[in-house]
Amino acid sequence: MPNRTQRSLGLAGLIPALSLGLALLAGPVPAAEAIHRPGLAMHGEPALPPGFSHLPYVNPDAPRGGRVVHGVLGNFDSLNPFIVRGTPPTGVIQNNVIETLMARSFDEPFTLYGLLAESVAVPDDRSFVEFRLNPAARFSDGKPVTAEDVLFSWDLLKTRGRPNHRTYYSKVRKAEAPDARTIRFDLAGAGDRELALILGLMPILPKHATDPEAFEAGGLKPLTGSGPYVVTGVDAGRSLTLTRNKDYWGRPLSVTRGWGNYDEIRYDYYRDANTMLEAFRKGLYDVRPETDPQRWASGYDGPALREGRIVKDEIESRWPKPISAFVFNTRRELFRDVRVREALGLLFDFEWANANLFNGVYTRTGSYFQGSELSALGRAADDAERKLLAPYPDAVRADVMDGRYAPPKSDGSGRDREKLRAAFDLFRAAGWSFKDGALTNQKGERFRFEILVRSREQERIALTLARDFERAGVKAEVRVADNVQFETQLMNYEFDVTQYVWDNSLSPGNEQSFYWGSAGSTTKGTRNYMGAASPAIDAMIAAIVSARTREDLVAATRALDRVLISGFYVIPLYHLPKRWIARWSHIGRPQIAPLYGPVPETWWREPGP
Repeated sequence: MPNRTQRSLGLAGLIPALSLGLALLAGPVPAAEAIHRPGLAMHGEPALPPGFSHLPYVNPDAPRGGRVVHGVLGNFDSLNPFIVRGTPPTGVIQNNVIETLMARSFDEPFTLYGLLAESVAVPDDRSFVEFRLNPAARFSDGKPVTAEDVLFSWDLLKTRGRPNHRTYYSKVRKAEAPDARTIRFDLAGAGDRELALILGLMPILPKHATDPEAFEAGGLKPLTGSGPYVVTGVDAGRSLTLTRNKDYWGRPLSVTRGWGNYDEIRYDYYRDANTMLEAFRKGLYDVRPETDPQRWASGYDGPALREGRIVKDEIESRWPKPISAFVFNTRRELFRDVRVREALGLLFDFEWANANLFNGVYTRTGSYFQGSELSALGRAADDAERKLLAPYPDAVRADVMDGRYAPPKSDGSGRDREKLRAAFDLFRAAGWSFKDGALTNQKGERFRFEILVRSREQERIALTLARDFERAGVKAEVRVADNVQFETQLMNYEFDVTQYVWDNSLSPGNEQSFYWGSAGSTTKGTRNYMGAASPAIDAMIAAIVSARTREDLVAATRALDRVLISGFYVIPLYHLPKRWIARWSHIGRPQIAPLYGPVPETWWREPGP
C-alpha cells in the first residue's frame, strides 16, 4: 500500500499521506452477491464496527481554532503534487486540500474508511469495484462531487499523472458511471487484488475547474479540492498558508471528529537545518520532528525546555522502520557488479559512526521491512517463500535464505582490518586491484565517484563514508546540492550514489513496483533509484499484489526482502527506536498513537493567548 510520504526534517516527513474519513465497513463477498456495504479491507475484515463514533486514536473533543505553523526544510515551486514537473510542498495539498474516495485507518495494516464515497461493492475475486458517492460531497467552490469528476480524475492521472498513477490506473480495463453518484471500475485480468483499494485512494479533482492541457505544467495556481482547507497564501519557496473552509462538506461525518482542528495552517520553508532549529527555539514555528541524536540530546536546551514551554515527545510506532541508505545507481557501469556493491558496504563502519557521531542511539538497519513480521532478517525462509523463489535459484544468497545473514559488524575502531581484507577479496574478484594507495581496474583507472547529498546532516555521514572508502583506495567526492537541484537529479537518476529514505507499510503492494520494479530502471520519476531490473524482484512484487491472505502477503514480502538484501543495491544506514517530536506546549496531541505512529492532522492548539 502506498504511503506517499517523503522524509525531511520538517513536518512533511511525518504527515501521513491521506486523512479524514467516513466509516465504511465491509469484507469481500462472492461475485454474484457483490452488494454495496460500508467498507473494504485488504485482508480479512475492518476492525471498526458500523456506526462507530470516531477513530480510536483521535481526541473527539479536541479544541478547534487557532493557527499552527510548521517548519519544512527545502522549498517548493509548484502546487501540483500529482505530476513529475516541479517541487511541490510535500504532504500538504493531498492531505488538506484534495480528498480521495476513501481514506485509510492508521491503526490497521490496510483498511479503508470512506470519505467522498459512502459505500463500496467488491466481489471476492475483486474483478471490479464500485463506489457510490456521498450526496453531500462538495468541492470548495460549492459544486457537487459527481461520478463524472471521478472518471475525469482517473483518466487525467492515468495519462498525465506521476508514473505510479499511470501504472496503477492503467490496469483498469474499463471505467463507467451508471449514474451521477456511481462509478464502476472493471478490473478483470489485472491480477491485482490491491487495485480496488488503490482506486479508493485516488485523489479526486473537479472536471469543471481543472484544465487537462495545463495540468502537467505545474505552477503556483492552487488546485481546487473538496478538503477541509483551501490555499489562501503563497510565497513561492518560502511559505504556504491554508485556511479552513467554513463550508467544508465533511464536517458532520463520524471519522472527521478530532481531525483538521486548526483555523489556519502555515508552512514556513528553510534552506538551512541549523537556521531551522533556531527558528523553532525562538517560537517561529510550533512542531518539529527530529532525527539527529545530538540535537535531540542537547539542541533544545534552554529556558523554554526547562519551563515546560517546549515538550519533547518520544512516540512508539509499530510499522516497518524506514530504510535510510546510500543508494548505488546501477545504471552506472561502476556499480553493476554485485561484488563491488557488497565490498563497498563492508567498508562502512557503522559501529564507529554510531559511537562517535550519534551517541550510540541508532540501531543498524538490515532489512527493507525491519521491525515487523514482514522482515526476513534473522528468519529462515519457510516453505511458502522457497516455493516463490524456486524459479530464481541465483536471486537469494544461502545465508540470506537460511536467516544467517546480518549487516556487517566492525570492531568499532574505524580501522577494522578483517572487513578491509574481505572487501579487497570481493574487489579483486570483480577485477579491481589495490596499488600505491589507489583501487584501479585493468586499464589503470581509479575507482572514483560522487556522493550527492541535500543537507549538512547528510554531508556529515557521507564524509564519514568517504573516509571509510579511502582506506581501500576508493575516492568518493561529496557534493551538497540545493533542494531543487537535488530533486531534479534524483528524479532523472543523474547521480552516482545518493542518500534516500523509503517508507514501507504493514501492507505493501503496488508501490513496491514504483520502488524497485524493473520498469523504473528506465522510466524517470520512480523511486527505483538504484535502477534494479530483476525478474525475481518483479515476481515477488506480483505475488504481493495478488496475495489473497495475510499469510500469503507475509511470505511474498519476506521473499522480496531476501532478493533485495542479496542484491546489495544500497548501504543500509540506521534507524531510531522511536519517533522524536518537539512541540511548543500550546500544541496538544492525543495520548494514543496508532499503529503507524503520530498523525499530526489530529493535533490541536490549546485555548488561551
